[in-house]
Amino acid sequence: MRQKLNEIGNPGWDQSMRPREGTMLNLSYLRGLARAAAVSAVALMFAFVALPAAADILDDWATAKVPGTIELKPVTLDGATTALLILDLSKAGCTRRPRCVATVPNVKRLYDAARAAGAMLWYSLGNPADIVDPGFTPREGEYVQQMGPDKFLGSNLEEKLKARGIKTVIVCGTSFQGVGIGTGTEAAQRGYKVIVPIDCLSSEDPYMEQYSAWHFFMGGPAVVTRGSTVTRSTMVKFGTASSSN
Repeated sequence: MRQKLNEIGNPGWDQSMRPREGTMLNLSYLRGLARAAAVSAVALMFAFVALPAAADILDDWATAKVPGTIELKPVTLDGATTALLILDLSKAGCTRRPRCVATVPNVKRLYDAARAAGAMLWYSLGNPADIVDPGFTPREGEYVQQMGPDKFLGSNLEEKLKARGIKTVIVCGTSFQGVGIGTGTEAAQRGYKVIVPIDCLSSEDPYMEQYSAWHFFMGGPAVVTRGSTVTRSTMVKFGTASSSN
């Protein structure tokens, strides 16, 4: 009756305004779906409540597996666009870490090669006399006293690198989990290629060196792993720009 009155009393009435059976059925179907979804959501909520609290890494500490071995790659670098960073290798800092002492001949190997190739050298060191080995003592203007793991902070490192047109940095020093990760990660994020010779970086124990090496190989952010090459000092060579990797 209401429908008939609308048709008679409303000149704008159109047959398209008439409710259709299919529409009513669709609305009924959608209401059914909504009720079913609500019931499922409630059931899922109760299921989660019934589960025990999620475990954290401490609960899984003993069962955590060491990832696969890292892969070392040889590199050939252009001395004109490469900087060797020798970080915190002071007598006091290095000699109290036996693993640091073992890296000294390897750092000296890279130092000799870098000097011969005309590469830039930069040290974080309070005084040249503090260097752990006089065989790679810094020259005037090559060192700054800078504390902390990220040597870009509060130093002239970025300024020096840009002034020389440096594209690649080799990170050496102690500790691996400190200046190695701190400075190497920051260098990668700033767009430099990062060379990580594992025999020139040391920590207090093997585990710290292991997770630090894994950070650059696969465990760190993509910008770091893509821009880093993990290697050894014996696998680093200097050549011309056309032969550099």
